[in-house]
Amino acid sequence: MKRSNRVVWFGAIAASVIILISLIAAPSNSKVNIGSTYNRAPDGYGAWYAFMQQRQASIQRWQKPFKELNTQTRPVTLLQVNSYLETPIISEQERKWLEKGNNLVILGVRSDVTAAKFSTMQKSPFGNVKIDTGRRQQLEQGEEVDLGDRFGAVVWKRKYGKGKAIFATTPYLAANAYQDKLSNFQYLAELVSNKGNILFVDEYIHGYKDPSVRKSEGEGNLFSYLAKTPLLPMLVQAIAFFGVLIWAQNRRFGKRETDDIPEINNSQAYIQALAGILLKADKNDFVVEMVGKQEQLQLQKALGLGQVLMEHQALIDAWVEKTGATPAELQAVLKLQSRQQPMSERDLISWLGKWQSVRRYYSRLHLDAIQNLTPSVPDTPLLGKERGRG
Repeated sequence: MKRSNRVVWFGAIAASVIILISLIAAPSNSKVNIGSTYNRAPDGYGAWYAFMQQRQASIQRWQKPFKELNTQTRPVTLLQVNSYLETPIISEQERKWLEKGNNLVILGVRSDVTAAKFSTMQKSPFGNVKIDTGRRQQLEQGEEVDLGDRFGAVVWKRKYGKGKAIFATTPYLAANAYQDKLSNFQYLAELVSNKGNILFVDEYIHGYKDPSVRKSEGEGNLFSYLAKTPLLPMLVQAIAFFGVLIWAQNRRFGKRETDDIPEINNSQAYIQALAGILLKADKNDFVVEMVGKQEQLQLQKALGLGQVLMEHQALIDAWVEKTGATPAELQAVLKLQSRQQPMSERDLISWLGKWQSVRRYYSRLHLDAIQNLTPSVPDTPLLGKERGRG
């Protein structure tokens, strides 16, 4: 086989291996880590957890399903910080638990966006509390506002028998980004305090589980994890495919031929081979997906928004707020990225050019300095995570 053909084949093999490894080993882009006390990023709660420990509060991380709370002999206050906005609905199981005298505090529930400014200072007994959301809740009968303005409630509560549920429209009430806002930390501390109650922070909803729970759910080893996902059959098929391919590539017929060809750059050959494969397969949508995710992550990093993919509208709002630029150019590039129809080669080149313009803009403004303004957070242990909800 000629050397040029062998390079193309090996380039194809290398590309396939990289894609397979990425599927198995790459970290998830889900928002499961937002609000976790193990998270040291601006959207985590590691600093507030350390703040409560310094106050010698009786606080613990809860890493079991919700139903296991019924085994507690003392009343419990459970704090849940949602990784994404959820409708404020109390299930029958939660209602029965609350009526026994337990409390549930949920930060990050879905409410309507109002005409309120995105950033406001709300009055509280501990001073002004900084709120970064335009969402407000219109209260129903039996609900009582705890923090809000003329547009509606930001924090409100509702009684259930001997207990109560407290809701907040923002999941960032006392996130790491607000370490310089002591009133935010103090206000949340007051919300979750209840004399005689044990205080738990729900980490199970963020994927952190006790060893006993992982074992009971069949997550004790890698094979059991793969067996519950499509990755196991994919892995078996990939091994078989690569075995046949390698065997075929190493078969020789007749005398070995030596080609007198100048040495080429292997990296360049790999890139050309991968590009050729994608072009022949008409996989522009694959390129758009992969490049789009990386470009968005780089933009979020420059804006100090972390490494978890955000909703496009939230990213556009943050772009306008932090740069003062119009949303038009970023809206255009994200709209092209989200459309269902595959891009033509011309549209793909135009789309890449738009991303380049966005990149030049935030590079020129040195927006990476925004990240350096976020104070450091005390180190907290990091655990392996599997997403779940009690």
